[in-house]
Amino acid sequence: MQHQQHRQPELAEGNLPVFVFPTELVFYADEQSSHKQVLTLYNPYEFALKFKVLCTAPNKYTVVDSTGAVKPQCCVDIVIRHRDVRPCHYGVYDKFRLQVSEQSQRKALGRKEVTATLRPSASQEPPSLRAQDEERRIKEQFADSEFFEQTAFQTGENRPVAGGPSLLTVLLGLVCMIALMLPTLGEQESTVPVYLHLSVNKKLVAAYVLGLLTMVILRT
Repeated sequence: MQHQQHRQPELAEGNLPVFVFPTELVFYADEQSSHKQVLTLYNPYEFALKFKVLCTAPNKYTVVDSTGAVKPQCCVDIVIRHRDVRPCHYGVYDKFRLQVSEQSQRKALGRKEVTATLRPSASQEPPSLRAQDEERRIKEQFADSEFFEQTAFQTGENRPVAGGPSLLTVLLGLVCMIALMLPTLGEQESTVPVYLHLSVNKKLVAAYVLGLLTMVILRT
């Protein structure tokens, strides 16, 4: 009976949200430093996840630790290197798919796709080309693609990172605190401009978000 009480709820296949940053990788042929990019996979859940990285063009990239595991409420960095920066690949959009599952299960609980493209130079892109590039990227995101497993390449760079409060979390908390300090809509005696007065509902949302952020920080 006690074992059943601590079991994780059964999760539907493919419905688990996957948190990856960034969602687009841009490599520049004339910038050696850009040939190495880092994807960060976050696991905000109470259970461990195992992951697998697939790609539509595995021969063009080297993925450090294309498979691995992420501990609960931790994150892991996945290093991706572009190894074929020939001009024939300029403007071509490839895709990476990060597929996650529970360590004890084989079925994929969730997946997230990340686009990758190689460009000649960051300084030589005219605005018109960027607009065409963006349109092509959007089309590629919704197109069906065939994904392949990456060749295993392990160097020990894959490391769970303790879930400390990120800069984004701290900034969001400060915004919520400022929102709570602003006058409420309808207050007459205030030197703050009227457009900065917030409704009660907005302050309730700010208080709710601040409470959630406080819980996250206390857990780290």
